[in-house]
Amino acid sequence: MAEGDGVANQDIRVWLDGPARPSDIGALRTWLEREKPLDELLRAGELQIQERRRTDETGAPMGLGMEIVLVIVGAAAGSLFTELLEQVKRAVTAWRDNRSDVEDGEPPVGRVEPVHRDDR
Repeated sequence: MAEGDGVANQDIRVWLDGPARPSDIGALRTWLEREKPLDELLRAGELQIQERRRTDETGAPMGLGMEIVLVIVGAAAGSLFTELLEQVKRAVTAWRDNRSDVEDGEPPVGRVEPVHRDDR
């Protein structure tokens, strides 16, 4: 295993806890796509942002929950992973603050975590 392979095989998962509206996951995805560092990686083909249904450890769907997965490819997969993870956390916090300003009700809490990609 080459140095950094553990990081190179990780993506970033984002999901919403609490009173999320059906439109929140799409709004958050759009917000992430417009964040400058993420937008640059998207345009360079080093990042893909996907929405998918949340599942538990066995792969079974978890209710109606959706998550966003940032799939990191290319150079960003190793050298920039930690910085990218922190950028996503800041972007989710900024989205939540903005959501609180423009919509009624308590915004959902955004959760961000690295997730190991299964290469099987």
